[in-house]
Amino acid sequence: MPQEPTPPLLDLKSICVMRGRKTVLEHVNLRIGADEHVAILGPNGCGKSTLIKTITRECYPIAQDGSSMTILGDDSWDVFSLRKMLGIVSNDWMQLCTGEATGIEIVLSGCFSSTSIFSTHEVTAPQQEQAAIALQRLGATHLAARAVVEMSSGEARRVLIARALVHNPRALLFDEPCNSLDFAAQQIVRQTMRTLAQAGVGIILVTHELADIVPEIDRVVLMNRGKIVADGPKPELLVENRLSELFGVAVGIERIDGHFHLR
Repeated sequence: MPQEPTPPLLDLKSICVMRGRKTVLEHVNLRIGADEHVAILGPNGCGKSTLIKTITRECYPIAQDGSSMTILGDDSWDVFSLRKMLGIVSNDWMQLCTGEATGIEIVLSGCFSSTSIFSTHEVTAPQQEQAAIALQRLGATHLAARAVVEMSSGEARRVLIARALVHNPRALLFDEPCNSLDFAAQQIVRQTMRTLAQAGVGIILVTHELADIVPEIDRVVLMNRGKIVADGPKPELLVENRLSELFGVAVGIERIDGHFHLR
């Protein structure tokens, strides 16, 4: 008996989102397969953050004819179930976590969608094992007992990625993953994205940094002023004329070992 086709990870049709009285996303159409590696690239203020919040159910689109949104084929999700399927790696979250929390506590907090482990949480042995495996997968076992306040920014980001992996989700959504990191930490995060992509984890990268788009990402979506202005293969879109128009300034591009860099 033939297998049912896997539903797309995301399928957004004519999505419009308002924040206050301002339309921030305007008729966005976006379909991403369950195992794809995709980068959403655009300048600050283009609507990327609102798109993320719409995917994670923090913002809701306007109900209108012809508009729909599904995640893995379903149009109705509770946030806790969604986070088990789509791990979120956001710099915003790290600013909320308790500085005294240890690496293992941060990873375990992903089981409860909280910022740490609190007295009301009952941690099970399987959850402990899941957290240990996630840290091991990131090469971060040595950070299990270290407080976040004692970690470098790169170490803390690695623990945050392990937290997103604790449920072994279908895909990870990286929100500006290298913001505020030094060069060495950026390289660690980018190599981590490469390793996960090679292991079959779906990657959705949202960024304004061309250097974040690792070689394993082969599709790029360009956003500007709340709209998707282009969507296609990376070599066709990461070209000087398109990016100069996108960012509003003349740019040059270098390609080195599969990586694209602005110059």
